[in-house]
Amino acid sequence: MDVINLNSEEQRFKSFKKGDKLAFEYYFSFFYGRITGFCIQFLGDQDKAQSVAQEAFIKLWLNRGKVEKVSGIKSFLYTAAKTQCLDILRHQSVTSKYRNLKLHEKEINLNVEILKAMNFDEVSFQELEALVDKTISKLPPQCRTVFLLSRFESKKNREIANELNISIKAVEGNITRALKIFRIELSSYLIFILFIISSFLL
Repeated sequence: MDVINLNSEEQRFKSFKKGDKLAFEYYFSFFYGRITGFCIQFLGDQDKAQSVAQEAFIKLWLNRGKVEKVSGIKSFLYTAAKTQCLDILRHQSVTSKYRNLKLHEKEINLNVEILKAMNFDEVSFQELEALVDKTISKLPPQCRTVFLLSRFESKKNREIANELNISIKAVEGNITRALKIFRIELSSYLIFILFIISSFLL
């Protein structure tokens, strides 16, 4: 978990609410990669994911007065990204039907169902994030590194293998091991397990 000075964070949030662009840039730098990575899991396209993430931040800036707490920034961004991803996927589903691409259509429908089931309210978000962080901390060192590079930096198996100087099979083995641990630790959050697993199917 990130260690944050609560006093300075509250001051930054107040400045953001007043229209401080430096405070906004801080939140952009902190969350942009995460929102983009989230979108990539469902859209499978970096350019589209970045576009959605940027749009989410524009909406955040325009609606900053409606965000009541610091933790609300994260919920707002993910919810905005979720909504736009759903719009894009629904459009792709129509296109897929037109082109009779049944397999692609099934993948889209699965992603739509996962997204629709996600509810980014503050309490469930905080609980899940704490559990995810706790689970990540339980992973063996190399397994944890591979998982973070793949899941949070959207790197391909070959890229991870080259970066860590290990085989692609070792990368795949570590990902499989991480997913098994997540299935056990997050057994009460089935829909989020599906989300985590889906990131390795793209």
